[in-house]
Amino acid sequence: MADKSFLVDTSKCMACRGCQVACKQWNKLGTEDTVNWGSHQNPPDLSSTCYKVVRFSETEVAGRPVWLFFPDQCRHCVEPPCKEAADAQVKDAILKDEATGAVVYTDKTKKLKAKDIQDACPYNIPRVDKKTKLLVKCTMCFDRVKNGMLPACVKTCPTGAMSFGDRNEIMDQAQKRLAEVKKKFPQAGLLDADDLRVVYLVLEDRKLYHKFAAAEGRGISRQAALRKLFKPFTTVAAATAVFGGIVQDTHR
Repeated sequence: MADKSFLVDTSKCMACRGCQVACKQWNKLGTEDTVNWGSHQNPPDLSSTCYKVVRFSETEVAGRPVWLFFPDQCRHCVEPPCKEAADAQVKDAILKDEATGAVVYTDKTKKLKAKDIQDACPYNIPRVDKKTKLLVKCTMCFDRVKNGMLPACVKTCPTGAMSFGDRNEIMDQAQKRLAEVKKKFPQAGLLDADDLRVVYLVLEDRKLYHKFAAAEGRGISRQAALRKLFKPFTTVAAATAVFGGIVQDTHR
């Protein structure tokens, strides 16, 4: 099974939220109470019962009001900073499946310091399940993919905004689609495509989208993400584990 990736083409997204609902259904996630907070986006954020949420960014482009839709989820980073942070605390609490590239959270995440793992993520994705104390997020529908099925969100998308497949093919598809879109939208681009397995194609300047869409302009630098964790370590072993990962990364 080859390394996998998503392409999320926001030019085709109509914010139907089918992907959001399909994710809830497949993962048997519960409901949560929400209130009107002045936006069509609902719920307002990711949570332990919502691994995927379609963001509504209401903004202005060239003097006209626009809605920019952004299906937010775990990016399944090629080199996941959350795993680096977790390895410094509990071995194998967070795994990276070598076959698909999926970043998988295990039951051992309940032993982690949740804030450290959340701080390590440039996209503010992991959430804590208050009942189980587990850290949770999008799983890449790991169980479906292992059985030759598409992730539930991709299978459900009615407009073709979401694609999933072997990484090389998805990257080729993304570049071809970007070339088409740029003819009409010169600001269009791919967000951190080389470093993420969830590749977003956006039409406008990345800064106009939800603030976590582009890691606030940092890209997915492992060192930048891990700098958040450089607080006094409780053990020499923990410090060695983190800095060892950075040294290895700089020699790649």
